[in-house]
Amino acid sequence: MRIAQITYSTRPRGGVVHTIALAEALAARGHEVTVWTLGRGGDDAFFRPVDPAVRVRVVPFAPRDEESVGDRIERSIRAMAEAFEPAGYDVVHAQDCISANAVGPCIRTIHHLDEFTTPRLIECHSSAITEPVARLCVSRAVAAEVSQGFGLAPTVIPNGVDAGRFARAAGPDGAGARARWKAELGRYVLALGGIEPRKGSIDLLEAFALLRADHPDLSLVIGGGETLFDYRPYRDRFDRRCTELGVEPMVLGTLADDDVPPLVAAATALGFVSTKEGFGLAAMEALAAGVPVVARDLPVTREVFGDTVTYAADVPQIAAALAAVLDDPTPADAGPGRELAARHTWAAAAAAHERFYAHVARDGGDAGREIDLTAGQWARHG
Repeated sequence: MRIAQITYSTRPRGGVVHTIALAEALAARGHEVTVWTLGRGGDDAFFRPVDPAVRVRVVPFAPRDEESVGDRIERSIRAMAEAFEPAGYDVVHAQDCISANAVGPCIRTIHHLDEFTTPRLIECHSSAITEPVARLCVSRAVAAEVSQGFGLAPTVIPNGVDAGRFARAAGPDGAGARARWKAELGRYVLALGGIEPRKGSIDLLEAFALLRADHPDLSLVIGGGETLFDYRPYRDRFDRRCTELGVEPMVLGTLADDDVPPLVAAATALGFVSTKEGFGLAAMEALAAGVPVVARDLPVTREVFGDTVTYAADVPQIAAALAAVLDDPTPADAGPGRELAARHTWAAAAAAHERFYAHVARDGGDAGREIDLTAGQWARHG
């Protein structure tokens, strides 16, 4: 198959990680895969090297001062629409709202549902769900939200995870890199994804403040944070609350890709308290590294992680769950979490996508219904 995968950025976010990892796994199965993306801020490549078997097309997208989020999204759609060349592809697969609005008839993966307030962005978000010829989700929880909100039934193909990479970072080969992070940061609770409402950053801050009396040596570390949206008001609230609580978190910002696995593996715990998620890739990576995870109690986290993480519904429960991890002299067995992560391979995800693509090619779309991927197999190319 000749497959175009479309994403909105070169920077490290869950949907972008998904796009390039899936593209590489599909290429490994013999398909001809091209990833199209917007080169924000002058980027001419992704945040990490991409397998040479995958062709990469970066569409220039220069920043503009004082541009609103809505205007930036509209301009992003126009830039991709003007550059994208659909001819010659058997499959066009958009991985986000911007891409789905830009490339015409396509398959769309709905990683999670966003919430917009302006009529144009609400329309943009809705059309990116209703207009594609077929839809995927990475969890049944998100598929249920799409069904409730739009009367459609996406097919579910769970994320993969590069579990081996994070397991190696936790093993003997990663000892030096872990030691460097511990020397710099001490003993720490880690959060990934930056400071933003969807990540529940203020809740985690409040919970961390409740731990300090019993754990004065503990730090709160926040990594990542690349985003298309303007979260400055929320960041201002976060900073004010830091001052009021007397907490000084270590905010690392966007990290080099090779720095992430040892940073995760060196953490005492991962605080994964998002108010909305599609799958939870960061938490799955932490489990692969044997790091305890405290997760927000959501339908999606229950579905994906089962009993391999500790759940919490509010600030006191988050604090109590973290305290239990920190105070336990005999940490829980990390084996089930590692086994769960190891089962979520990109090879399996790519094989399921092959079957989905074959069904869509045969039927012309999904007609708003879930496709049964248990029968049939697309023949490997090459």
